[in-house]
Amino acid sequence: MSWNPAIEPTCPDKVEQDAIETLIVPRSRDLGGFEVRRALPAPNRQMVGPFIFFDQAGPAELLAGQGIDVRPHPHIGIGTVTYLYRGDFHHRDSTGADQIIRPGALNWMVAGRGVTHSERTSAAARTGPNGLFGIQTWLALPDAHEDAPPAFEHHGKEMLPVIEDGGISLRLILGNAYGAVSPATMFSETFYADVRLDPESRLPMPDDHEDRGIYIVEGSISVAGQGFEAGQMMVFRPGDRITVAAGSGGARLMILGGATLAGPRYIWWNFVASSQERMDAAKAEWRAANWGAGRFDLPADDREEYIPLPD
Repeated sequence: MSWNPAIEPTCPDKVEQDAIETLIVPRSRDLGGFEVRRALPAPNRQMVGPFIFFDQAGPAELLAGQGIDVRPHPHIGIGTVTYLYRGDFHHRDSTGADQIIRPGALNWMVAGRGVTHSERTSAAARTGPNGLFGIQTWLALPDAHEDAPPAFEHHGKEMLPVIEDGGISLRLILGNAYGAVSPATMFSETFYADVRLDPESRLPMPDDHEDRGIYIVEGSISVAGQGFEAGQMMVFRPGDRITVAAGSGGARLMILGGATLAGPRYIWWNFVASSQERMDAAKAEWRAANWGAGRFDLPADDREEYIPLPD
């Protein structure tokens, strides 16, 4: 397809370096066999649009018989996406969803008032050496949807819009950008995309969203002549027209953003809420473990264990 997001045939890239409002260098932690880098929430930036949590998991290599086991655990007040470049996850949740997540596909789980899910390396993958590499994100829900019923959507790789042009290959995961719209149900203005850039190619950032950020997964990019490497996130000032250029080895990016929410969010463990009262109520219900009697239940086929409320 032909793609030009700007009215003019060329896109501006002259922008002052202070157009980068926040530069985030993620914190790394070892979870036993694989490393996680957390970009959001950051000390100087809680959210980018509705995105309140952003983790890079891996890359990790696992031996035959090994895998990742994230036991059932709860969420409130968010929608979640685990987007994989390599490996798989067997997702089960308390809505009844039972789905293998594979590279390029979208599992969109809306916690609303409360959901429980688990993510484990599939049995098929454990039969031989396997790997894991992906990004997990949480999007805080607007006030009007915090208590919505939990829901789950799966959209295969082939269902997500792809834009290819001039050394750019972009898969739109959530929301809308560059005239394309993802099939996932959104609750606020959002965009989230997986972008591959050939060496020296140039990507204009969407200029119709309030908040915009980039996370560099692989390679390097430059903005206004300033270079940035893999593992960094940058958030841009609203309203500025921004073009990023890939380095000599190309780049893989996640671009993200959207409208800001009405106010900040409380975040504790796996819970996100607009008030401490909502947070405290969720804590009490998870601690009580009255499965199926309140807001939380365990996945139908993964009920043998769960992650208890931290002390």
